[in-house]
Amino acid sequence: MPASSTIIRVGVISDTHGSLNAGLTEVFKAVDRIIHTGDNEAPEILDALARMAPLDAVRGNMDWGKWAAKLPQEDLITIGGISIYALHDLARLSLDPEAAGIRVVLSGHTHRPEARWRGRCLFLNPGSASLPRNGQAPSVALLEIRGINVGYRFIALPEG
Repeated sequence: MPASSTIIRVGVISDTHGSLNAGLTEVFKAVDRIIHTGDNEAPEILDALARMAPLDAVRGNMDWGKWAAKLPQEDLITIGGISIYALHDLARLSLDPEAAGIRVVLSGHTHRPEARWRGRCLFLNPGSASLPRNGQAPSVALLEIRGINVGYRFIALPEG
């Protein structure tokens, strides 16, 4: 099978705040990797996610203690030849992603799902998997990489 037809699925999650939604196991059962963009508040959350798929995680403003100090504030991850920059708060972005050749910037912090393209760079926030705002459902995102193409979709999780 040519590499361009292979789809790499990445589960993107943020703002779990110490709780994993029961629907995550089903949603992430077919992902190749998971990226948590901060505010998980408990190492057990990361352990549970790492049992689902290989995990990358960054530290959010609510992640404190020795376990959290081991997490980077930001991370540059390459998956399937695509450069992905992960951080918690997009307001702290300190580089020009397009100039750096980054195709995807992942963030959290706002608890609201959002996606927008700036040139060839996708800015993606999955929303909060446990504490959504403005009456929205808990959510995550699936990032799909096929060769040089990047797509995404939001997945609403069950309440509670």
